[in-house]
Parts: sequence; structure tokens; C-alpha cells
Amino acid sequence: MDLRDNKVSEFPIGIQAWLDAYREQGETPRRMISRWLEANSIPDVAWISRLDRTQLDGQLKYLELHSPRDLPLYGVPFVVKDNIDLALVPTTAACPSFAYIPSQSASVVQNLLLAGAICVGKANLDQFATGLVGARSPYGAVPNTFRPEFVSGGSSSGSAVLVAKGVVPFSLGTDTAGSGRVPAGLNNLVGLKPSPGSVPMQGVVPACKSLDVVSIFALTSTDASRVMKVIEGAQHELKYQTFNLGTSWLGRTNAPIRIGVPIEPGCDHSLGFDLCYERAIERATSMGFELLRVDMSLLYEAADLLYYGPWVAERYASVESFLESNPLDFNPVVRKVIESAKLYSASDAFKARYRLEEIRLKVDSLWEKIDALMVPTVATAPTLLALEKDPILENSKLGQYTNFVNLLGQCAIAVPSFMSVSGLPFGVTFIAPGGKDAALINLAKTWEQGLDLPLGHNLSGRAQMELSENGQNHMPQSAPSVKLAVVGAHLSGMPLNVQLIDRDCRLIAETQTAPAYRLLDLDNTTPKKPGLYRVDKGGVSITVELYEMPLAQLGAFLTLIPHPLGLGKVELLSGEWVTGFICEPIGEIGARDISEFGGWKKYLATL
Repeated sequence: MDLRDNKVSEFPIGIQAWLDAYREQGETPRRMISRWLEANSIPDVAWISRLDRTQLDGQLKYLELHSPRDLPLYGVPFVVKDNIDLALVPTTAACPSFAYIPSQSASVVQNLLLAGAICVGKANLDQFATGLVGARSPYGAVPNTFRPEFVSGGSSSGSAVLVAKGVVPFSLGTDTAGSGRVPAGLNNLVGLKPSPGSVPMQGVVPACKSLDVVSIFALTSTDASRVMKVIEGAQHELKYQTFNLGTSWLGRTNAPIRIGVPIEPGCDHSLGFDLCYERAIERATSMGFELLRVDMSLLYEAADLLYYGPWVAERYASVESFLESNPLDFNPVVRKVIESAKLYSASDAFKARYRLEEIRLKVDSLWEKIDALMVPTVATAPTLLALEKDPILENSKLGQYTNFVNLLGQCAIAVPSFMSVSGLPFGVTFIAPGGKDAALINLAKTWEQGLDLPLGHNLSGRAQMELSENGQNHMPQSAPSVKLAVVGAHLSGMPLNVQLIDRDCRLIAETQTAPAYRLLDLDNTTPKKPGLYRVDKGGVSITVELYEMPLAQLGAFLTLIPHPLGLGKVELLSGEWVTGFICEPIGEIGARDISEFGGWKKYLATL
């Protein structure tokens, strides 16, 4: 059966296509959403509630006060997992007797509404976001979009499936143990799990409050990035984890990105996931990444703390009063998982916390050897029948590569990779230290280029989306940086280039200055250095390398620059002005003018 029989094929695929419909084709949100409602009236277990025309009227009136070019997500429909508040719409957390009607939307939802997106409903989930399978809900088990006898993944099952089917271009889930990544991997989607503490959590029913983070499902990493840029920022909330913003790139200049992969991946042979991961490793190598086999035992130990340790008590703390007064309203498996918290003492909790910090310290040293981890998003996938026979064990298998990430404050992005021989999609997840969200998104964009895969569940248009996204910049926050033009001993392969490498700089391009400069071979410098200075007449273009340097490193770098050199503004051939090396006029004394060579390396080659 074609899962797009519900007429969603007549609607744009991806955020940019929806925006183009308004900006280029003259469509209006009221007309588009009216047709969307008609096309999506068929019952689907992925939903818990859908808004009708009356409920959507306020959102549409808001858009009618704005131009399509005023708002970054103007008229783009989305859904939220039903543990995230939408004003005046019941929040159930997949437990009808728990339901309440919030007076205001969650902060992440409010941010999206102000950006012009249209929330069209609430999606199914594993009850109280407890599970990685998508089958622990009184509203029904959400099947996999490719093979319905398999699990869809959870707990954000409905959020993922509705994007995979093309019903909406993006959705929000939540992620504590992998709920924003497992369903992405099993439904051929991008699942962006931000760094804990990077997005606001007001208005989200907690699972483990110190670990929870709102996640994003989308068809491409660019679309996920667009959404992240809108929802990020939790300045006025109590944070349980903190991080320092990282650069928007991974690795060091003039060196390949270092990717850690598990020594023993343990992928399911019967599903062909083992072959898919081997292909992923081959692909990473062919892309120029440097791969390093990593012992995952410490990360697995951290993962076990989440469900087989006292952290499960945090789930109990979130629903304690409701559970004690309404035990029969819980899914039996969910209740069993949460009530296991009673097995642990406060002493156990402190001991586990101490052990986690020991693990964190050792894992931190891993990031000195690698820039990111690349793991299977899931190593296996159970059928719904197998899950029914052993719900705890089959669920736990899905968290092998996801449970440890939030405990250790890391960020992650799940990306599609291949179709397995079993007919299920297989994806990998890139993981990095907290604050590296922008860098991971850029890595995911690189990974997606040239993928021979459909979007979601057999949606066409990957090549067209890549084309329309080319040159677009919708990136979340990263550490501020400065462009730096270097002209001599700091060029790649030159003696002082190590000063840039040690400061995590990134080589952007080799380029030239505007034709307004002269170049000198300075007298009595070690190592030999040139001097670049601007002239009114007789200037030429000089070859330079353009680097991106973290702004926090600039001050220390300045202290290394000897007289008569300094940093100032340099005009490039493109007309752009950037920070770069310049020479004081006194540097001309005893110096040789070497402008005719057009660059330092060409001059040195003649010596």
C-alpha cells in the first residue's frame, strides 16, 4: 500500500517548498491549510489530536498580518509530540486520565508560531515518553512506515511517522534516552537532538527533567537546522546541564575530521544492518574522514545507568502523585519501568552520580582523539510480535547507542544512510560534545550530499531539495568567529601554521587580495616572514589563505605577532574586508619588494 494515498502528494515537500508556494506562487496559508485538512482527514494512529478550521483560525489570522517574506517559517505546518503543550489543546502524554488543557503553549511551540509555522495537531507517543518502541500507548501502536510489522521507534513515534509520510515537513519530539533519534533511524529521517540546555523546556511534560530535550524530525538536516534556529535559547530557565558553544566546524585545519566508530558495532545480521554499517564506514573513509576504532564500554556503562540505575527514579519523581493515585491508568510496561525506581535508595543515586562523573572525565579525554562519533542509530529493530513477547529486552536493545548521550551532555544528529536488505532503512548518528550542534549539522549536511535515498517514506525530491537549499544559511548558534587572512609564515605547510592548528582554526579558501597591495620580504625575521601593506598606486593582488578563527582565540593569537607586523583590515579581490596581517611602514627598511611574485610561497620557490 502506498502510504501517500491520503493525498499528501499534492503538497510541497520540505520547508523551502512550502515557503516557495507562498513567496513565489502566490498561495495563502488559509487556502493551503484548507486543502491540507481535506487531504489529511483519514484516521491515522500516528495522531492523538488534529486541529480543525476553527482551532486554526487564530494562527491563520496572525499570518494574514504578515508578509510571506517577513517570517522564516511562514505558513509551514508542523505537529508536536503530545507531551508538549499547545495552548487550549489537551496535553495527554498518551494517558487520557492525565490530560489537561494548558493556557499557553510551550516555549518552543510559541517560538515556532511567532516565526509563522502552523501547529496542526498532537502526535502519538509511548506513554509519558517512556520507551523507544512507539507501542506503549492507549491510542495504539504506531507501525513502521516501511514494514508495518516492525516498530516505528519511540517514544516520539507519531512525530516521526507523520514527517516520514510527508504529512508535515517537520515535527517536534522529545529525547531523553533516544526518542528523537531511534524513530528517525527506523523511518529514514533526520533526527536532531540538541545539547541538553540549549532549547527551552517550559511547557513540556518531563520524563527525566535533568536530561530531557526537545528534538526535531525533518526530511533533511537543513530543515532541522532551520527549526533549531527558531526554537533555541533557554536563557530564562533553570538548567540542569551547561555547555560552552563550540565552533560551527569540526576538526583542525589541514587535517581530516577524525571520526570514532565502535570496535564491535553489534549490528543485526538478519536485517542486514551489519552490512549497512560497513558501507557507512566505507563511505566515511571515501569522504576523507579519518576513522578511529573506539572502545565503547564506558559509554555503554553510562547508558545502563539510565534504566538499570537510580536515574529511573527521576521518571518516578515526574509522575509520582499521579501514579500513586491512578496506577491502573498506566500502560503496564510503563508502570513496571517507572515503579522500578523504588528499588533504589538515595545512597544509590549519589553513588551512580559519582560514577557518572568518573565516566564523564574519561570520555572527555576521548574528544582529544576524535572530533565526533559515528554509530548506528539502532543496531536492530524488533517486530511488534517480538516486542509483545519481551517488551523490556527488545526496547533496551534500541537504546544501545542512544541512552548515554544526554547523561553525558552531548549533542547528536541521526541521518539516513542506506536501505537494508530487509527493506528497513538504516541510519547513522553523529555525536559530539555539548555545544557542537552547528558543527554536527554541517557534518550531517556533508553526509547527506549524494545519498541515493528517497526522502522519508519514498517521497521524491531529495535532489531538488538539495538544489533549493544550496547557499542557504539557517544555522543555530555557534561560538563567534573571525575571518583571518594570512599571507606568509602562517600559510599551510609553513612554520607558523601550527599556531592556527592549535587554535582550532578552519581553512576556508585560498584567495587573493584586491589589487592594492605590495609584498615585502622583511629583513632579519625568524622564521622568514613577509609584510603586506596597502598603497594608493601600483598595487597588485597577493595570494592569501582565508581562515576562520574562534573569536575567543584571537586575543592570545595577537600576543604571538612580532613587530612590525600586526592585524588590521585587508580587502579581498571579492571586495570583502577581513581581518588580516599587515605591516607597519617601518618594515620597509632593509626589506625587498617581492610583489612581482604575487605571493609568499611563489617567492620562496625561487630561492
